[in-house]
Amino acid sequence: MECTIDWGGPEGMLFVARTGSGHVTAMDGAPEGGGNNLAPRPMEMMLTGAGGCAAYDVVLILKRGRHAVSGCQVKLTAERADADPKVFTRINFAFTVTGANLPEAAVERAVKLSHEKYCSATAMLAKTAEITHTITVVNT
Repeated sequence: MECTIDWGGPEGMLFVARTGSGHVTAMDGAPEGGGNNLAPRPMEMMLTGAGGCAAYDVVLILKRGRHAVSGCQVKLTAERADADPKVFTRINFAFTVTGANLPEAAVERAVKLSHEKYCSATAMLAKTAEITHTITVVNT
């Protein structure tokens, strides 16, 4: 895996990332840090990656279990250390999973498997952060 990060120039702190898979994303900073608030912060991107990784796992596990999952949302809330490096110290994943006749136990199992076995991003962040989760199942 690889990526290339290019600085947008002296007018601010905009950075453009090009991934090895051919995708492009941007990152920027807050005005008080020299940025122009044009894109997510790098730490927001880390949190986004963990949420995407976990949601991907949950949907895939439920689909493989032949459950009729039709929606999955995960809202992450995080706390960071006060001093540099300001690592994440607590992260909560609030899952809302929607589907037809979804057993709550199956959703709980999928979330647990993601956190304990499959999600590489969560595993890395768990080195500094307490990881918790909540689950809401919405049957349609």
